[in-house]
Amino acid sequence: MKKRGLFIFMLCVFLAAGAAVAAEPIPLEKINPSYIYIGPVGDGGWTYMQDAGREKTDKDFPGLKSTIVESVPEGPAVVPVLEKLVRQGKSKLIFACSFGYMDFVMDVAKKYPDVTFMHVSGYKRADNVGTLFGRMYQPRYLSGLVAGSMSKSGNIGYVAAHPIPEVIRMINAFTLGVRKVNPKATVKVIWLFSWFDPGKEKEAAKALIDAGCDVLGMHADTGAVAQACEEAKVYVVGYNNDMSKYAPTMHITAPIWNWEKMFAPIVQQVADGTWKSEAIWAGMKEGAVELAPFGPAVPEDVRKQVMDDQEKIVKGEWDVFTGPIKDQKGEVRVKEGESMSDSDIWSMNWFVEGVSGEIPR
Repeated sequence: MKKRGLFIFMLCVFLAAGAAVAAEPIPLEKINPSYIYIGPVGDGGWTYMQDAGREKTDKDFPGLKSTIVESVPEGPAVVPVLEKLVRQGKSKLIFACSFGYMDFVMDVAKKYPDVTFMHVSGYKRADNVGTLFGRMYQPRYLSGLVAGSMSKSGNIGYVAAHPIPEVIRMINAFTLGVRKVNPKATVKVIWLFSWFDPGKEKEAAKALIDAGCDVLGMHADTGAVAQACEEAKVYVVGYNNDMSKYAPTMHITAPIWNWEKMFAPIVQQVADGTWKSEAIWAGMKEGAVELAPFGPAVPEDVRKQVMDDQEKIVKGEWDVFTGPIKDQKGEVRVKEGESMSDSDIWSMNWFVEGVSGEIPR
């Protein structure tokens, strides 16, 4: 099950209460936290940033020693990994860092009630299973402001992983930013049906460039899209990490993760015995997600507009999915003065006006 999200019904469970009674405190040197990754730590994106967050968290807690397992496929292959980490590694805290691990984490967690499991981007919880993710749609919108401002043709491309709500809401947030500064622009989507496939990512980027796109955005795990844009001298908005090293002259910004902002508090709670099952969805205010530095080509007036909108988001004065918002058919989905609920944002399965492409069903 190669997904990190599901459609419409998921939030009923995601926002459910059911917090567990706090466990006993555990000394840091006995927590032995483990991190299970979907890709290699050298992917330059998703897994790279998660491992950077792990390293920073280890440094924050003297005596804490963590373990990682790389490139674990989504699906039943994660079960023996989980079992080994608990039995042989004696982990008391496990971070499962991709959506497709969800059901298997839930099954294994039933066998080990004294172990805390944190699942990244899922929606199922139990007494000893919590979830965590970031409001990446916030810096994604800001990056759309930059992309829309830098496009001369109004044709912007987007290399997208899987057609699931996690990715759809990112495309929509990006497009809302693009259209705010470039009202007639369109965002053309190509689906990868994969999280990690550098070859396919680069070919998709080339296809969009050949179709006349002069700025590309992306939701994929490596720097391949950025590399293709550097070669073609097309502006690119990276993802996960500041990908300017892959496109030193064409990278204009990127929405990025700061996983330690979520990992570290959980470690502290487990150590204190105050951890309880909850759904964590942290945003720019908490520092869990942010915008990478601007590339040298981004003009000062564009930077100022982005910073003005960022300030409103961080202060809680405004958020991205505030109306009026229309869908691809021109129908109003969010009325002026209204905002989408977290459950509606989390389960989004429709495109906003300005997106060129379909959502495979």
